[in-house]
Amino acid sequence: MGAISSRAWWLRGRRAPEEPAEEPGAARDGEEAVEAEAALGREEGEVRLTASQSSQRRNVGLKGPLAKSLCLECAEGKSRPIYEALFLRGENSDVQIRALGEEWRLHRVYLCQSGYFAGMFSGAWRETNMDIIEIQIPDENIDREALHEVLGYLYRHVLHIPPYRVIAILATASMLQLEELIGQCEEIMRETVREQTVCRYYYSAENYGLPNIRAICLQWLLDNLLTQHSEQLLLDVSLDLMKELISSSELLVVEVEMDIYIMLKKWMFLQLQPTWRNPRRAILPEADLWFARHRRESGAASFLETEQGRAFVPVFQQLRLTYIICDLPSSRITERDAVIPATWLSPEYREQWLALLQAEQSRQLGPTEVHMCDFHRSSMRCGGQIYRDERCSWKWSGFNVGWDLVVCYINRCVVLCRSMPGTAYSRDVSSLCQRRVAIRIRLVSLDRAGRAIFRKDTGYKLLCLRKDQELLVLNLENQDLEFPIYMACNFMYLPGETGTARGEDPSRRPES
Repeated sequence: MGAISSRAWWLRGRRAPEEPAEEPGAARDGEEAVEAEAALGREEGEVRLTASQSSQRRNVGLKGPLAKSLCLECAEGKSRPIYEALFLRGENSDVQIRALGEEWRLHRVYLCQSGYFAGMFSGAWRETNMDIIEIQIPDENIDREALHEVLGYLYRHVLHIPPYRVIAILATASMLQLEELIGQCEEIMRETVREQTVCRYYYSAENYGLPNIRAICLQWLLDNLLTQHSEQLLLDVSLDLMKELISSSELLVVEVEMDIYIMLKKWMFLQLQPTWRNPRRAILPEADLWFARHRRESGAASFLETEQGRAFVPVFQQLRLTYIICDLPSSRITERDAVIPATWLSPEYREQWLALLQAEQSRQLGPTEVHMCDFHRSSMRCGGQIYRDERCSWKWSGFNVGWDLVVCYINRCVVLCRSMPGTAYSRDVSSLCQRRVAIRIRLVSLDRAGRAIFRKDTGYKLLCLRKDQELLVLNLENQDLEFPIYMACNFMYLPGETGTARGEDPSRRPES
């Protein structure tokens, strides 16, 4: 999408005594705009004002974006003489503002619309009665052009903001405490979140106190980080932001946890080699070569134990290693890479082995109670993609010591089932007649800009499935679906050595 111009008009609470009388042409411009509004209203079959009713114009308004644009252009036409005479030419100026090597001859009555200047001129500050005021600009996002545009906004209350300039305008409006203009910037950012802007918007939302924009950007990244990440996006994601993303159970995982590890390996390589420029498909081979060379040079130490790698430790600590080492090819890759310390992996192997023994040698069915914080922190993250409206099913390798859980999409329904012996999914290790599992399944469809156009969520559920039983968890019959659809799953069934701490039913413990 190209640049979007967004304009807004807010009426001033008072009129400056220095304002010159309107020029004859300006009045005529206003009448022509009102006539245009009336014509538009007749075309739409609505009652609209005529030029003779212009004095009552504020009581009957047009509707829709075209009418809003027409009103704004009318306002801009009326305010232009004021803007040109007082702001551009500085007529009757009573204060000079100097900043960023420039000087503006302005008027206190207009500047006081800004909370920044209102406090400066009304308090016990040394600038209160000064004719020339030097302003220091510590924010690197504010440039001379943005400051000029925002100061000019005080004289005409109309400002065209293309998305590529929105952060500079937001920074300037935040410094000058112009809430209406901040709101305009927030609206533009909300409409233009995409791969090229999401990280810049996220950091700006944190810096300038826009929690809604921060949440929108964070959700975009959770939806898209593993589905369409590019080298530039990976470069833009900071250490702290990546840590927050990887720790979240909201992360849309297309396959399994191992895919998160592979993405992190690419991200870490690009953070260490920010000037790397090659085709996207070459990132992983280049990263493997780089870490292999580093491993040969550094000896036995894993990369995260080296001085260069320690900065990335908090991010890799968010990986759920239990669901990586349960798959043989994934275990071999992580050991070959030697990115993750062996001291991290050994306890996971032990826990996985004990979980396998407990699943096979106890009568434990699974969790009877799961705290939400544990579910979000420890559940298995996996997923798939539904390319078209036809039957498909998934069983993830290594899931919960081979438990035969299958997820099916069939006839616009999502169904959980336990596979029957002899089917393609019958390689289960444990064959208890019943199993309990905590689940959450989400369906998400994204447009080309990565924005969600469809969401459906089962919410958290604790289910018990018998052998060959099927349970309907999502019904989509009356939903307007957009394919392809991503399916994100969270499962939790990992019996542990501590009995009831992992949900064991004490009455079903095997007798000694």
